[in-house]
Amino acid sequence: MKNLSKTGGLSALYLAAAYLAAMPFFLLVVKIQDLADPLQMVETLAANQGSMYAMEFVVYVLFGLFLVVLAVALRDRLRIGAEALMDIATPIAIVWAGLLIASGMIYNAGIAPVVILYDKDQAQAVSLWSAIDAVSSGLSGNGEIIGGTWMLLVSLAAIKTRGLPRALNTFGIAVAAVAIISSIPPLKDLAFIFGLGQIVWFIWLGIIMLGDKWQRT
Repeated sequence: MKNLSKTGGLSALYLAAAYLAAMPFFLLVVKIQDLADPLQMVETLAANQGSMYAMEFVVYVLFGLFLVVLAVALRDRLRIGAEALMDIATPIAIVWAGLLIASGMIYNAGIAPVVILYDKDQAQAVSLWSAIDAVSSGLSGNGEIIGGTWMLLVSLAAIKTRGLPRALNTFGIAVAAVAIISSIPPLKDLAFIFGLGQIVWFIWLGIIMLGDKWQRT
């Protein structure tokens, strides 16, 4: 159990690191928020093919794999005394991880053919990318409600079992609430706050699990 806890802690820290790497890359380097025109997006892909592929792999494919490890480690830690909550929470995390992995793999599989086609026919490249992006975004879209629900259930289970610090659990519930609320279209911008909050939650959780010194009181 101790080794699994440490593995889960390392996974939590990776998830936080992936967020921290993705935010400046997509917001400041690629400036994806400014790419409203599909042609601009394809041009950006062509100019940043390698880095876009690597970042998608890091923040979707690997993120999903490490998320599964963390979910299993948390289930092992919290299942005694909160079996029902963790029996629901763990499959939700695995579903979320599967959607993220599939989204990242589809996105990356589409980059090379779109870039090749872009040199021959820009209109067809834009059309192809629009289809690929729709599928990829559809898989990962509204991930906040899935991730938020998982965080909520884990935090409730941790309160019930006293398996994690109460302050961390309270923070987790607050962040989870923001995530769930952000699924309402007019409040979708709250998803950014959820991302920032989840970074803190992952780091805090990772430190606790690596130290594994928390005692139930």
